[in-house]
Amino acid sequence: MTFIEDIMGKLFPERQKKLTYKENFTQSPDEISATAAWMESEEGMRALAKVYTNLHLKKAGINDKPTLHVLASPYANGFAVTYELPFTAEIFQQLFFSFGQRMLALGYQRVSLDRKMEEMQDSVKITEKLYFKPPLSAATIGRKIDQLFGNVTIEKVSLDDKPSFVKVLVTVYADHLYLPAKPFDDFVERLFNP
Repeated sequence: MTFIEDIMGKLFPERQKKLTYKENFTQSPDEISATAAWMESEEGMRALAKVYTNLHLKKAGINDKPTLHVLASPYANGFAVTYELPFTAEIFQQLFFSFGQRMLALGYQRVSLDRKMEEMQDSVKITEKLYFKPPLSAATIGRKIDQLFGNVTIEKVSLDDKPSFVKVLVTVYADHLYLPAKPFDDFVERLFNP
């Protein structure tokens, strides 16, 4: 490092650490009721049906708006919905919480609801996350634990307060104490057709 670089570095130090903030948050009873009502509304049913249809189209190699991405591996499966027309920011927010309400209807337990804000290059990334676990009971001798579909994470990511995508990810327990997870295709059917 030269003398000039040393002086410039002292005068204009680069920030090495990006700012990150994480918090737990809750939905009010009114917000929960509004999501339930939205799911039963024409707009809600149409939005959920659009994601469901586009997921099946994507698996067949056909893309439609909004764009979906399918995630598949032996231990994690899921999908991500890109924010684009015909969805609005309000619809996108309701999709996020609707998937969460559907998980509760499947008998899952919500473990957390949190929000993480991260400073990126020239923007701020906000990730809202719902995390669910199956209702696990202690294994009895000779019996394995039913993990249902596995653990489920639902995320809504925004950049500079603009929605980016909603992701639903299912991860399975590979431990010998658990029964094999039910198929991901069955999870999709139960999530969209309760």
